[in-house]
Amino acid sequence: MYMIYDYIIIGGGIVGVSTAWQLQQRYPDKKVLLLEKESEFATHQTGHNSGVIHAGVYYEPGSLKAKFCREGVDATINFCQQHNIPFNQCGKLLVATNELEVKRMEALYQRCQKNSIEVELLDQQQLKAQEPNITGLGAILVKSTGIVDYQLITIKMAQEFKALGGEYRLNTKVTQLKETAEEIRVSTSEGEFSSRYLITCSGLMADRVVKMLDIKVDFQIVPFRGEYYQLPANKNAIVNHLIYPIPDPTLPFLGVHLTRMIDGSVTVGPNAVLGFKREGYGKININLRDIKEMVMFAGFWKVLWKNLSSGITEFKNSLFKNGYLTLVRKYCPSIELSDLKSYPAGIRAQAVMNDGSLVHDFLFANSERTINVCNAPSPAATSAIPIGSYIVDKVGEHFCS
Repeated sequence: MYMIYDYIIIGGGIVGVSTAWQLQQRYPDKKVLLLEKESEFATHQTGHNSGVIHAGVYYEPGSLKAKFCREGVDATINFCQQHNIPFNQCGKLLVATNELEVKRMEALYQRCQKNSIEVELLDQQQLKAQEPNITGLGAILVKSTGIVDYQLITIKMAQEFKALGGEYRLNTKVTQLKETAEEIRVSTSEGEFSSRYLITCSGLMADRVVKMLDIKVDFQIVPFRGEYYQLPANKNAIVNHLIYPIPDPTLPFLGVHLTRMIDGSVTVGPNAVLGFKREGYGKININLRDIKEMVMFAGFWKVLWKNLSSGITEFKNSLFKNGYLTLVRKYCPSIELSDLKSYPAGIRAQAVMNDGSLVHDFLFANSERTINVCNAPSPAATSAIPIGSYIVDKVGEHFCS
């Protein structure tokens, strides 16, 4: 015998929990179940990131990323204020260190205008006044950027979801999904469940979950390992803001940055190294199934070839701290090699298409009774409340029309 629900959500990261919480608010009389395979919430991408409340500087105007991130700043801060969760809008500086980066900075400033983000251009003297330990020709000051602990937010959302009558089950791994005309049958390590409708927010396992539903897709998740270092406590006051380089628009990631964490420490990173294990946070990060799926996927070889030079550089800097140090000393020359202390890594779930292109925006795949989040990259944590609201709106359109 199996238990019957109106909605089941798979995934206990911040996007899944936000969706469950808002779904229960919208439909208080419905039975909603949230399933998470780990023993606690937010143990993967949500709990292994920089903790930045992003303003939406980089994203294509009109994209879901730009829309959700802009809305997410206020939504995240409001949630923190309502539930006494510590946060700090310390602001961010994107620092240009050469003439090419100055040109890129000016283009990025124009994008901020298009995305309605309040920013300020600083010249070299103004930058030095704001950040005595940072060297550059100029910078963009983004005042609304902040820092927070997203795992705390996720746990509080789960508590609010349960208080509304929702149910969640931890340590419950989904092993099989079967969609029929009447229901979704969900087989797990803890038994079987049935639901009228299913929403999946599976992050690093998004493609595998969709394949369980026999939905044909032309992407696969390729993991990129983001490695961090932490500065010693005597360097906690080295910066007043978050410090980011001006990104190279031809590369998919933002570059190594200095992040003031909510606990007062400062991290350096992340880089972006091809991962050989989807959930590989330790020193030995190899999973044969993950590797086999990756090398059998045509898009993997295409994206590898397109980014071969930068990929080799990232891998080299991962092995040798001197290369990593060079990246951060470009704008913060006072940091020494001995300052780079070990810190937990993160894994970014990057959807890659068959043609080798990276999916930069949010990606969904649906069936008659399912809505599946296939790609929710940074700034998904910042955007989690707007994303959840968007999914709940889609529930009304897709399932209730």
